[in-house]
Amino acid sequence: MSGAINRPTALLRVWRGQPDQPGGYETFEVPYEEGMSVLDGLRWIRARLDPTLAVRYSCINANVCKTCMALVNGEVKYTCTARLQSTPTTVAPLPKRSVIRDLVTDTVPADERPAHLGVNGEEVTGKPPEP
Repeated sequence: MSGAINRPTALLRVWRGQPDQPGGYETFEVPYEEGMSVLDGLRWIRARLDPTLAVRYSCINANVCKTCMALVNGEVKYTCTARLQSTPTTVAPLPKRSVIRDLVTDTVPADERPAHLGVNGEEVTGKPPEP
């Protein structure tokens, strides 16, 4: 007998991609306990399966910083307060924002971005506009 404990798991279907490449969903199996947040699952993936997963957050389960917003099962939610389900959960970047990488989107409104910078901070014209 191996002594292994069979623990419940959940599936997180996470959108992965960058602006200059086609994106797609990748499915991860994560440990599941009642009351876990989607952010708990995303952090587990980064720590144990794929440290390249890009996700933005500042606080944990406090809903104070407002930086962890994403599309969770088709609805805009804070991943720190959205509960992980025993059924598959889909997480995608915010639909009306430019994707930087994976779940990280641009937080600067387009009308507040310097005119000579593109979405990812790259020079668009090669030089700043004249004042």
